[in-house]
Amino acid sequence: MRFRDLKKQSNKNNQINKKEQTVIPAYYIYRIKALIVDLFMIYMPIMYIMTYFVLDGKEALQESSIAPLVATTLYGLIYAAFLSHSGQTPGKKAYDIKVVDSKTLENIGFFRSLSRFFAFLFTITTLFGLFLPLLRKDNRLLHDVLLSTTIVEIPNLEK
Repeated sequence: MRFRDLKKQSNKNNQINKKEQTVIPAYYIYRIKALIVDLFMIYMPIMYIMTYFVLDGKEALQESSIAPLVATTLYGLIYAAFLSHSGQTPGKKAYDIKVVDSKTLENIGFFRSLSRFFAFLFTITTLFGLFLPLLRKDNRLLHDVLLSTTIVEIPNLEK
């Protein structure tokens, strides 16, 4: 048998095994820890730059109504860029979890990632949205259900 034929057969077997593979959702506590890491690694530097380089200091930030909105939007754009590129933010990478499409298990695009971020902002304002993973077997939050995404452990997927 030719090498080319063996390689094609191997690729077909890998695709079948990947589809048959069961996906274990990420633990809720890892998601919370990843969010905290992301806030300290991405959002806090944005707020620091906004406060001390763009504005005149803490008092100017407290008086401004637009600065937190700009900082949150910038954080959302960076967050969406990370998710669309690799499916992971620095916090998710630290805990070996990844955001994927719930049906195809592929990375999601930039605009879907950005929509997921703004849906997350809505989710954290509602108590139901935060406690939804405790009621579901797949541990999906409200924004994951709305945008058909899920967060899974990486060892269960081929990197």
